[in-house]
Amino acid sequence: MPVSYLTREGYQKLQAELDYLRSTKRQEVANRLHEAMEGGELIEDAEYEAAKNEQAFVEGRIQELEILLANARVVEETGHMDTVQIAARVIIKEEGGEPEKYVIVGPAEANPREGKISNESPLGRALMNHRAGDSVTVDAPDGSFSVHIIKVE
Repeated sequence: MPVSYLTREGYQKLQAELDYLRSTKRQEVANRLHEAMEGGELIEDAEYEAAKNEQAFVEGRIQELEILLANARVVEETGHMDTVQIAARVIIKEEGGEPEKYVIVGPAEANPREGKISNESPLGRALMNHRAGDSVTVDAPDGSFSVHIIKVE
């Protein structure tokens, strides 16, 4: 499995999710499954099936997180950076648009709503290794566009 790049915050967040799933959620689902098995009516059969599905999801997510964290490389935020790298905070501006601020992260912790974009996304990939003052072309699925890098920190 390839290396997963995570910020310290992202690593801790995923580790907390894994701990919760192992310690709390797994037991909740097991209790739900046990209760559904004790019943015998048609309603409980649906509940049993739902509990089995949830158990499969929880176990799959636990396995996914274990692999992800085992292959993680934590990228420290060093403060000021000269070029766009993982953990960099970058301010960009599209022609005629307002400045936008993003943090470059690995795919596992990307969340555009929080301003965290993956280094593997079209925008993240275009910004990587560029400096403040550079203009870059982003090859997105809907077509290409250009952005100007205002600041890298």
